[in-house]
Amino acid sequence: MNLANFLTALRILLTPVSVLFLFWEVPHQDLLAAGLFVLAGLTDGLDGWAARVRKQTTQFGKSFDPFADKVLITTALVCLAKLGRVPWWMVWAIIGREVTITILRQIAGRRGAQVAASPWGKAKTLTQIVAVTAVILWPTWAIFLLWPALILTLGSGVDYLFRWRHAFRRQTKSIPPTAA
Repeated sequence: MNLANFLTALRILLTPVSVLFLFWEVPHQDLLAAGLFVLAGLTDGLDGWAARVRKQTTQFGKSFDPFADKVLITTALVCLAKLGRVPWWMVWAIIGREVTITILRQIAGRRGAQVAASPWGKAKTLTQIVAVTAVILWPTWAIFLLWPALILTLGSGVDYLFRWRHAFRRQTKSIPPTAA
């Protein structure tokens, strides 16, 4: 397993550990949860960097990097909603976008469309990580940071739909005219 794939797998493994501290009553539980969440979030940028620098891009990394991002964010948001720190409707809006784009990414890829992350998608992930971290640490006021994350989440979804629209257009065969 190369470094990039290890970092992707580490992000998936750190996710349940970080949210465990949200529910486990220990001293500094929110600080521990946020620290582990940030560490997991940092692996998102590091795995891509490691893959490019070492020229070790793999199919595993291409598939599991976006999956690991979604596991990290959605798990944390669901747990924060369960604790009453974020509204469920925001969580469902973000999860709905993530599921929709994941399915459409698979379809577009099968139809030959480029499915690389866009700058909007990367900004979305960064704002989600910042917002979730802030909500863990300062739940009473940091909910306002979730709004930009929600807007970027939905906006990047629209961007993907726009960029992949050619992959979803119905191909029509032209019928050559017949000689009369």
